[in-house]
Amino acid sequence: MLDNLAALIAASFLIALSPGPGTALVLRQSIRGRRSALATVAGMEVAVACWAIAAALGLSVLLTASEVAFHTLRIIGALFLLYLGVKTLLSAHKNTQTPLEEPTNKAFRSGLIVNLANPKLGVFAISFLPQFIPADEAGKGVLLLFALVWVLVDTLWYLVVVSVLHHIRSWLARSRVRRSLETISGGVLVALGVKLVLTPR
Repeated sequence: MLDNLAALIAASFLIALSPGPGTALVLRQSIRGRRSALATVAGMEVAVACWAIAAALGLSVLLTASEVAFHTLRIIGALFLLYLGVKTLLSAHKNTQTPLEEPTNKAFRSGLIVNLANPKLGVFAISFLPQFIPADEAGKGVLLLFALVWVLVDTLWYLVVVSVLHHIRSWLARSRVRRSLETISGGVLVALGVKLVLTPR
């Protein structure tokens, strides 16, 4: 059991390190301020927790069984990523000053939607968590425990990222640096949105 838990923690950490929509979004929000970045992380992790719990309870299997559910979430997620990406790109080229910090409720909602409307995260949760469950410990209780561990590791990683970005925010806020980072993060969000649109079943 402990060996499986250690393997889950290591795998969860490596997965958290992989750049994706969450990383681009946290970078975008960190330029604006620490509170909005933390609210974004909170929204993202609530969504991850929803997918993890759904996988533990067997609910996210519906995504693999329903074409309509999968593609509906895929299109919603892609459109939202495209919206955020274009908005970030426009902000990078319109303003010379650091953008105003977003309200925390809006930042939370952005993080929540980005991960909740990502069907690939649900499918990933289905295939990821069960691999670490010992054969003699199979059950919803163990799955829920391991789902919680996955969420905690992911949360800790993003809190570290926000903390590091906050300490260099004075550098991030420089006009040239900010424009470059917003262009990069906006471009990444648009690219990820396009990729999600083109994702096959």
